[in-house]
Amino acid sequence: METKTILITGAGSGFGKGAAIGMAKNGHNIIATAHVSSQVTPLREEVAALGLSNKIRVERLDLTDQYDIKQALKWNFDILWNNAGMGEAGPVWEIPVDIVRKNYEVNVFLPLVLTQGVVQKWVREGKKGKIVFTSSMGGLFTPANWGTYVSTKHALESLAEALQQELAAYGIKIQTINPGAYYTGYNETMADNPFRWLDDEVNFTKRADLRKGFDDFFATPEGKMDPKEMIDRMIEIVPADKGKFRNVVPKAIEDMLKDHQLKAWENAI
Repeated sequence: METKTILITGAGSGFGKGAAIGMAKNGHNIIATAHVSSQVTPLREEVAALGLSNKIRVERLDLTDQYDIKQALKWNFDILWNNAGMGEAGPVWEIPVDIVRKNYEVNVFLPLVLTQGVVQKWVREGKKGKIVFTSSMGGLFTPANWGTYVSTKHALESLAEALQQELAAYGIKIQTINPGAYYTGYNETMADNPFRWLDDEVNFTKRADLRKGFDDFFATPEGKMDPKEMIDRMIEIVPADKGKFRNVVPKAIEDMLKDHQLKAWENAI
């Protein structure tokens, strides 16, 4: 595989950081971006300590900052990996709608702004690149109390499917990666988010009941899988010229989702 230059959003922690380091070790050139300035220097120091400063360039890319996006569009890269995201959980029938809007802004609208800028530039230049989206197992099914977050991933799935068809003629490839519930701290943060608004005196859903539901899930093997498995697959998937459009990891989750989608046809009210 030829050496690629890969721009990663949300590379300050979790999957993005792990895969950035792994792909650099495999010879690729990485522009690892972090959402907040406070993540940039520690990541630069870590990269230097690993001896990868010549392979990983660390930059701030706050997608809410139009000037950050303008700057990023001047960089040259072969692959854009839209990996940054955040999650809001809690009952859909009670979550404040402004919080839902914010989750869509971060997970759908802002990556779309960046993606449009990149692909339009590529089309003008005649460049054949690749766009990768970090979706989720939640892009393909919806468990109770995770509806806000996973609906943003459903939206990403739909945008990615449209982009694949629209950009095929220009030689621009589109892929999604759909991780299960790996233990990176991301899902645990999301599970804490409802407790800033959920009020036992106002809401029907009780704090203790919601907390127990989340804790019970994280106590299962499916709720805290070792992220190394997913990072290892991302290191293979993201730079590759060929592969599946949708990449669900692990296989057990792929099988569960296929079963769920079949059962959806028999789901009765």
